[in-house]
Amino acid sequence: MSYFFYLYEEDYDPKKPLICLDEKPKQLLEDKRKAIPMKPGSPEKYDYEYVRNGTANVFVEVEFKAGKRMTQVTKRRTMKDFAQFVKILVTENYSEAEVIRLVTDNLNIHKEKSFYETFSEEEAKKILDKIQFHYTPKHASWLNAAEIEINVMDIECTNRRIGDMEKLTHEVGAWTKRRNEYEKKIEWKFTKKNADEKMSTYYVE
Repeated sequence: MSYFFYLYEEDYDPKKPLICLDEKPKQLLEDKRKAIPMKPGSPEKYDYEYVRNGTANVFVEVEFKAGKRMTQVTKRRTMKDFAQFVKILVTENYSEAEVIRLVTDNLNIHKEKSFYETFSEEEAKKILDKIQFHYTPKHASWLNAAEIEINVMDIECTNRRIGDMEKLTHEVGAWTKRRNEYEKKIEWKFTKKNADEKMSTYYVE
């Protein structure tokens, strides 16, 4: 666990970007009746009834020291979806990086196997050669800074009724673009010292 905190406390290095990745399921809900728009002195009004249109998934990665992030809306959260999302990071967004330090939780799709299940052995190896996996400790997925970014996404964008994949993709894309334009960063304050003081009962070196 100690090394995990050292990783967060290191100085920013564009050649070795620290990227946190997580995903968020999203239920697609459509208003059964058209909402009445907000007007001066009166808030928006919408009916409590809604139509379920299935679910979607939102992948979120954030390089929080640089104020960069990427999102992708998918129908499912499978090994293939994860591998294809990470491939974009490696081959497009961070093609100049020497190595990508990738922080994830221990979900079964966040493994090297996902790449070999999705791509040829040669392509999978080429992608994995650029990635250094770092997994959050058991029962401590909140140490992944991507969870903070997802929280912000919920507050500013997705914590409302969105009825279909097309609209969700548009809304999440617009939110991501705006956050990147302003280079919104995360100020991570939970240090190794904090962990030693507060969590020493539960974790050992």
